[in-house]
Amino acid sequence: RTTWTDVVRHKLPRAFDALKAAAREVGSVQIQNVASVAGNLCNASPAADGVPALQVVDAEVELRSAKATRYLPLGGFILGNRRTALQPDEMVTAIRVPKRSAVGSSAFVKLGARRYLVISIAMAAARLVIEDGVVADAAIAVGACSAVARRLAGVEAALRGQPVTAALADAVLSAPIDELSPIADVRGSAEYREHAAREIVVRAVCAATSLGEGKVAA
Repeated sequence: RTTWTDVVRHKLPRAFDALKAAAREVGSVQIQNVASVAGNLCNASPAADGVPALQVVDAEVELRSAKATRYLPLGGFILGNRRTALQPDEMVTAIRVPKRSAVGSSAFVKLGARRYLVISIAMAAARLVIEDGVVADAAIAVGACSAVARRLAGVEAALRGQPVTAALADAVLSAPIDELSPIADVRGSAEYREHAAREIVVRAVCAATSLGEGKVAA
């Protein structure tokens, strides 16, 4: 029953900064006070702000029924637009993050048609582990550009081993993003979303490394 306001107020490691930022984007403050993180996942909207931020910390859901308990990674739980692997006799009882993923720093960037109370055109979360000025590990996820939010393995691979300089932006811009399959709708064309996804990933990466930060409007 954890609400988005609970997430914002709770003291969490920097790896969860992206989740805190996403929490502030879920509707209005009134909605954040009552809407649960689990409910956001079960709703399974492609534009759910919380999903990319949870993906970059390798979150999994705990599903319980009267007979058994099982665990699924988010990629195995959210199956498509408004579709999940939740069975009729199950409920989500926890969201689990492995300790190995609760490290590093993270950031979240959302692109919308206006500043507040808007459905995302695209959003990105980035979590980076920096060691001796070099990206030791990277987790990147993009939402609202596919039927479900996706981790970008090609971008992650391109970032690993890179020194933390402005050249990180070039690594993102030249990396493959084959995981995305943007749709066209009233908020933006597929081509616009694909270009926007690269730009907001750059901004999320830079924010996670303190090279820059920012939320953008279309």
